[in-house]
Amino acid sequence: MEIFEAIKGRRSIRKYKKDKEIDKKTLEEIVDAGKYAASARSEYPWKFIVITSRERIKQLTEIVGSNGKFMADASAAIVVICKDTKYYLEDGSAATQNILLAAYAKGVGTCWIAGDKKDYFEKVLSFVNAPSGYKLVSIISCGIPDEKPVKPKPDLKDILVWEKL
Repeated sequence: MEIFEAIKGRRSIRKYKKDKEIDKKTLEEIVDAGKYAASARSEYPWKFIVITSRERIKQLTEIVGSNGKFMADASAAIVVICKDTKYYLEDGSAATQNILLAAYAKGVGTCWIAGDKKDYFEKVLSFVNAPSGYKLVSIISCGIPDEKPVKPKPDLKDILVWEKL
């Protein structure tokens, strides 16, 4: 898949085919894309915890609550955590975006569920047994899409400004 096709086609997927699994090799390829993200000072502060157990996904869904109730039907969840470095949020967000694009290119639907600023972040860190000094950046639900959202993006003319606002 060409990069601009992935960028323009990717959407947040919240409905997954319940009877379809994602094989381990595909999940590894998707997560591998995360490590190629830009990282300030080449710190690469991230860890990616992949959860495929249906029971653990349901437990994670309960922790996250209404923000991610759709995750209960996902085939996998990827928890992105980063060492508490100066630019952990930027680095972890760049890695998350790479994962979202790689998943789309592989036919896997995803949805980025917020992390660090949510009231459940400590419970998620405990749930994945994160070491001390790590922050939750994102949770990515993954599954075979059972929807095709078509919400339009803004026109470039409405958001592009040259030189100054």
